[in-house]
This record gives sequence, structure tokens and C-alpha cells, in this order.
Amino acid sequence: PYQTNLLRDGVRRYLQLPADQTVLILHAKVAQKSYGNEKRFFCPPPCVYLSGPGWKLKQEQIKARDLEEEGFRVCGYMGLDSMGSSLMETQKLSFEEQPDTKGFGCAKALYISDADKRKHFRLVLKLFFSNGQEIGTFHSKLIKVISKPSQKKQSLKNTDLCISSGSKVSLFNRLRSQTVSTRYLSVEGGAFIASARQWAAFTLHLADERCTWSEFPLQEGYIRYGSVVQLVCTATGITLPPLIIRKVTKQYAMLDVDEPISQLHKCAFQFQGSDRMYLCLSTEKVIQFQASPCPKEANRELLNDGSCWTIIGTETVEYTFSEILSCVREPVSPVPLITALQLTGGGDVAMLEVQGEYFHAHLKVWFGDVEAETMYRSPKSLVCVVPDVSAFGSDWRWLRYPITVPLLLIRDDGLIYSSSFTFTYTPE
Repeated sequence: PYQTNLLRDGVRRYLQLPADQTVLILHAKVAQKSYGNEKRFFCPPPCVYLSGPGWKLKQEQIKARDLEEEGFRVCGYMGLDSMGSSLMETQKLSFEEQPDTKGFGCAKALYISDADKRKHFRLVLKLFFSNGQEIGTFHSKLIKVISKPSQKKQSLKNTDLCISSGSKVSLFNRLRSQTVSTRYLSVEGGAFIASARQWAAFTLHLADERCTWSEFPLQEGYIRYGSVVQLVCTATGITLPPLIIRKVTKQYAMLDVDEPISQLHKCAFQFQGSDRMYLCLSTEKVIQFQASPCPKEANRELLNDGSCWTIIGTETVEYTFSEILSCVREPVSPVPLITALQLTGGGDVAMLEVQGEYFHAHLKVWFGDVEAETMYRSPKSLVCVVPDVSAFGSDWRWLRYPITVPLLLIRDDGLIYSSSFTFTYTPE
């Protein structure tokens, strides 16, 4: 009981001031295979962001214990999951602190060779403190291997390569196919920029063409050339005006093409309602460029290099944990990810199934600061008994309004994994 009360007090303090550590991995959905001796580096390169106040606290803890300046920097290695081979190409990541206090690292030289026959793979990130203490191992989502961008018209049967409304994309521009000239559409200081270092993920929404920008209802479905779309930065929420997406063939914007957009296609973005104005980059700046009409072919317009973008789908995966209550030196991984909740029964016998990934038998589900009786089913499922509402204090049974508590998973050594999920008690 003493241990339980101690842990509960700690969880209460954590809920008042969550000292989380978050690892965010951004990567492309597809990767082009390298042939022979060439190295086709993944584009955009996989990126890692470290955020949350817990990193500073952990570093201070280590510093106090080891009394060495060196002990608290975070470093990492990223590579492909090796499928049993020991020849895993890994790349060292060093994290630089950014103005928003996030740590940022980027794996610019990863590739998959033609000797690797897999259709899909994951990236593996291993993080350490520079005193050698392991933080944990984190995986990306699945990445599909392609030999080269598809030139044939995409059929909606092959939805793997199509881009759907509401999905995330990255846009990059490469002059004369030179890797060194690659620039990514990004956002910095509230403005759109073309960055050689960092890329942003944008949610690509299909818009209803008949509406004004302010009401902009979003539609579902796959995005086709000629559609009106909106690009929203996932990190900042900053948005470009409505754009018509055009297919690019040999530096011409094709005005009459209506087919689904495919991964790694060349495309251009015309500002809706403008006189042939396109989204364009000029070194670091993002500007508007006016295309020239083609006198002989009314269905195409001539663009400049800076207006031709390559589009690719992206994924993000986020791992959040807090070591504030645990003094262990065990790795924090596997970090469980909750994807869905399913409630069965009600009243005194309500059961909650927590669905997700990377679960194990050393986890307990907590409803706020109340531990629930938890049963481990599989790496994708935990089942727990929903605690009676009176566990949160005797007064709450008589309240007339719903109460909502955060859902946490806590490892048996006190390591906290927070989630974006909550549970709501509704009075009968």
C-alpha cells in the first residue's frame, strides 16, 4: 500500500506538470531502390525531433549523478531494420537545438540497395545519452520500396501509390536532377520558405471548388490533377491559399490532365483564380511565378525550374514517455502506442480494451491517478476493469456532469507513457 500511495502521489504530480519526453520521426511513405553502385538517398531524408520538458530534467538528473559535462547530450543511430543481416547501414545523428528548444537530427545518407529484395521495411532509431546510457529503440512506420516513379496513368486499384485527401505530403524541388540543389517546402517564423536542411509535412486537402476560401469544406477521395487543394503545415497550421494541382511534363504545366496523382510525380501548383501564377521558389524564398502561355498548344503553360515540385507521401510516428518517477537505467522501449479503445459492459462491470502496438505484460492502465486492474492479451491488446467513479473521490458519485480523465500506461518500474486518449464518466 505504501508503494501504491507513493506512486499515486507521483502520478498526481506528473498530471499537474507533465514532464514528457517526445520522440517524433518523420519519413517518406516510399523509398526508391538504388541499383548497382549508386546510392539513391531517401528524399526527403528521415528526420527526428526531440521535444518536451522531460529531456532537460533527465539531463539535469544525469549531470547531478555523473558530475560530467559530457554526460547529458543525446545522440542516435538510424538505419533500416536489418532482417537478420548484420550489415545494417546506420547513420549517426547528432541533435542540434533549435530556436523552439526542440532537438533536430536528420539522416541524409540512408538508402536501400537492390541486393535487399524486400517490398517494405522500417527505419530503426536507437537513442543514447553521450555517457553511453541507452534511451531506447524506436521504429518508423512501414515504407514501401519502389524501383522508380510510375509513369503510367495510375489506376485507383493500385491505391498504394495514389495520394488521398487528408494525407500528409512533402514537396521538394531539385534543379537539373542535382542532389545538392534540393530544396524542401517548409515553414519558418510563420512564413513559407524553401529550405535545404529541413522539410515540413503538409496535410493535402481536396477542396470544393464552388466555395470561397473562408468556408472551404474538405472532401474525401483520391487527389487528381486539376483538383483544387489546400496545403496545411502539420506543425504550425499555417495554410497556403487554394491551389489547382497540375501535372508537369518537361517543364510544361498540363491543363487538361485529369488522373490520380502518384508518388514522386512532378507537379505544379497554380493559385486558384489567378492569371497563370504558380507556387515557385527562388533560392530560400517562396514566391509566385507567372507561367507563359503556349501559342500552339492551349492546354499547356511553360514553367520555370522553381515552379516544378516533386510530391511524396509522408508519415509521422510519435513516442511519448516520462522518466520523472523512475530512476531506472533500463531502456524506455518498447514504447506502447494506443490506437483505439473499445468499451464493453457498463455500470459495475465495465471493461475497456486498449488497442495499439508494442504492449507487454509489465504495463498497467491508469485512469488519471487511479490504477486499473489490467490483463495483457497480446502486443496489440490490453484489457482492464474500468475503476468505479468513486475512486476519484467520494464527491464525484453525486456530480451531475461528466468527468473526463486522461489514460496513461505505466510500466511496473514507474515509467509513464502518456497518450492522447481520455475516458469520460457520464452520470446515469
